[in-house]
This record gives sequence, structure tokens and C-alpha cells, in this order.
Amino acid sequence: MTDPKTSTSIAEKKLVDTTPVWIDSSEQLRALCERLRTQAAVALDTEFMRSRTFYPLPALVQLGDGKRCYLVDNLAIEDLEPLRALLLDTRVTKIMHSCSEDLETLDRLLGVVPEPIFDTQIGAAITGMGAGLGYAATVNQLLQIDLPKSETRSDWLQRPLSESQKNYAALDVAWLPLVYAMLLKTLREQERLAWLQEDCSAVIDAAKTPEPPELYYRKVKGAWRLQPAQLAVLQDLCAWREREARARNMPRNHLLKENVCMSLAQAMPKYLATLSQPGLEGKTLRKYGDTLLQIIAQAGARSDLPPRLQQPLNREQGEVLKLLRKKVVALAEAAGLPPEILVRKKELEQLVQADTPVLEGRLTGWRRAVVGEPLLEELKALKCG
Repeated sequence: MTDPKTSTSIAEKKLVDTTPVWIDSSEQLRALCERLRTQAAVALDTEFMRSRTFYPLPALVQLGDGKRCYLVDNLAIEDLEPLRALLLDTRVTKIMHSCSEDLETLDRLLGVVPEPIFDTQIGAAITGMGAGLGYAATVNQLLQIDLPKSETRSDWLQRPLSESQKNYAALDVAWLPLVYAMLLKTLREQERLAWLQEDCSAVIDAAKTPEPPELYYRKVKGAWRLQPAQLAVLQDLCAWREREARARNMPRNHLLKENVCMSLAQAMPKYLATLSQPGLEGKTLRKYGDTLLQIIAQAGARSDLPPRLQQPLNREQGEVLKLLRKKVVALAEAAGLPPEILVRKKELEQLVQADTPVLEGRLTGWRRAVVGEPLLEELKALKCG
């Protein structure tokens, strides 16, 4: 198998100027984007703030062409349409790294999700470098370049940005084109480029279609313990919290903590006096108490109760899960892949718990032959044994 961890020549590295070019006018942006749209691929990143909001607050957009790094000040530019057109231009691949939050930020800023994308974190994993590698680690492995971490918790909404901030932001896109070229070459040699394209398309689809508020209750810890009537309350409380948090642009837990939703679903209180608890008192109780009681009452009267959620694995199922994990590790080693990218724990649990296991979701794509079908054969053998 081809090893992507090959040093890029000194000459190639010297072609990259990491000095940031500041773009803060509509005219500059238009000229830049028109030029970048003539390229096959463009490096893309964002800086945003999110400590007190539901949605990310876009603060900066970084672009790179493999030679220079451009910092687009979206706070100063009135007409961002050229940037929007660039991101929607399907002739230009957008090179990004671990891009889920960046896609959300760009959707918030421009109302679009860029495509196609080449996520270098996914590419690194599929070539066998490792799962979940950060940008700095990827650059270090492929280019033997150490990146600074000085501005990871910086205030990107401040203006003017410091020179340190600008240099840090520029480096986020400076080396992406070289990383992209190396990974692309290796993926083609391994005949795995289609795998990356499939996984990147899934990331785009997820960004375009966020999970409906009605399904958020499934994420609540311990929700499997609830009866259908209680689950209906939890479902409606979580859906209300999700919509309210989005509408107010505030973190979910600043509105109502998850454990409070769970407690209310278990108790299903009918009166304001029995609603109060840690996390739901004082100003919060006065503001939302009547609304929460109404949600609980209406949910309790629903006829379309959700089915109970799947319980944790029992001891016997747990032993089967361990055997499947060993199988995944063996399959990953044979393919030169990190086990983490082949199958998720939840996917394995669903296979173990199913009366008739079937391959769904990610396991219907390139993973079907690599891990899905072998796992079904292993399950069949274990049942027969």
C-alpha cells in the first residue's frame, strides 16, 4: 500500500507564501473570487465564535490558492455574493479539514453549503494515516511542518485582528493545497478516491438537512428507561427546547438543561408548584413554567406515542459485541485502515440487537464490502455456533 507520509520537496514548500492578504472590500472580494473560480481546487476555512449562541457567529473566511492566503473580513464586506458563487461552483473543489462546523458557519453566513468538498481529515483516515487527525497533526505528518497553537481560543470577532491572529488564520489554509495533492495522489493509487467522495457527500448532506427537532429526544441519556407516555413528553420538551434555542439563538442548556427535560418527562408534573427543581427555578420557572406545563399536558394526551427506545445490551449481547469489535480490528488491519472509520459503536449495537440484522446507512456504501458483509457473516456464524 502506498504511504502518503512522503516528504514534499523543499521547492514545493517554498512556493507557499504564508503572509496573509487582508480582503475587506467588495471589489477585492469580487476580483479574488473570479480568479479562484478558474482553479480546480481552493483551500477553505472559517473562524467563528459560539460560546453564548446556538448558531456560530461567522468572524472570518480564509481562502488559499496554494501560493497565497486570503483573509476575507465578512464583517466589513457588504456584498458577499462573489464568495457565495465560488462556494456553489461545482467545478471548484473546496479543500477543508474536519469541516462540519465550518459548513454550518458558511450556511449561516451565506445560506449555502459549499460543494464539492475534499475533507483532508477524512482523506487522511482513508489513506491509513489515522482517524480524527487534527489539521496540525496532518500537516506535520505529511509536510514535517509544525503549526502554532497560540490563537486557538482567540476572539475572532474583534477588530482589528492582531498580527498573530492573522498569521494563525492564514496558516489554516496555507498548507491545505499541498496536503490535498498528496492525499489525492495516494487515494488514486489505492483506488479509494470514490470512498472519500462518498463520505464527503454524506457530510454535505448532513449539513444541508439538520436533524429534525422531533428526533432530538433520542440523544438524551437514559431515555430508554422511559415508558411511551413519558417518551412523548420528553420528545415534545426537547423539540420545544430545540426550536426555542434556534429562534433565540442561545445554547440549548442555557434555555433548559437536558437533565431537567428528563426529570420532567419522568415525573410528568401537572402543577406549577411541582415543576420547580434545580435548573428550573426562579426567573427560568417564571418565564417558562406555564409553557412547560402545557407541553407536558398535551404530550400526555397524545395518541401517537413513540415506541420505547432500545435498551442497553445485555451480558450475552455484550459478549457478541466484543467479538464483532475484534472482527472489525482484524478487517481494518487487513485493509490498512483505522477501525474507527469503518463502523461506529451504535451501528455495531444495532446489528447485535436486531432479530434480522441488515446493513443500513453508511454500511450500504463502500463499507459494505470492507466491513458490512463480513460482519453479517460473523454474526451468522456466532448464532449457528
